[in-house]
Amino acid sequence: MTRFTDLTDAAISVVAAQGMRGLTHRAVDGRAGLPLGTTSAYFRTRKALIEALVRRLADLDNEDLAGRSFDPPPAEFAESVAWVLDTWLTTGRERTLARYACLLEATHRPELRTILEYGRASRDQARTLMEAAGVANPSQAGDHFVACVDGLLFDRMVGAGALTAPTPGTPENRADLATAVRRLMTAFTAA
Repeated sequence: MTRFTDLTDAAISVVAAQGMRGLTHRAVDGRAGLPLGTTSAYFRTRKALIEALVRRLADLDNEDLAGRSFDPPPAEFAESVAWVLDTWLTTGRERTLARYACLLEATHRPELRTILEYGRASRDQARTLMEAAGVANPSQAGDHFVACVDGLLFDRMVGAGALTAPTPGTPENRADLATAVRRLMTAFTAA
């Protein structure tokens, strides 16, 4: 691991546990087990630290997406999306919490919006899927599909769905998520 990875992984952990208000250079130093001042030596400002954290989130999300098939047929697509969602609810839970905190922070800090191009790869894949399905306006449909899937993830993470859904990390949860994704795909491709 590199110092960048150590510090940004610690920052993700801090944000997941304490929210954006808890993200300080000192907190990251403590979480990483490094001497005070280490984080500020690498990331001079809080904005630089947030930008690095977001880059790390994107890199880790791209690692999760690598090697998964997001091309038709729809059944394989739904299974792949379900696997990613289940991963983000279990081993990637901290990242998911940190990602949502960063997205919310960007609503208050316009200068951060450009670094939070969350879901670009997912949106491109969904647009391609919608185009292959012959959907009118595949760009719009792909964006809407990703927003719905992200809503499903959010609901499972913090909403009512977390109370009634199968336990994350189980085959039942992945099957339930795949069913939800297939239903969304049917709705979007039938419209």
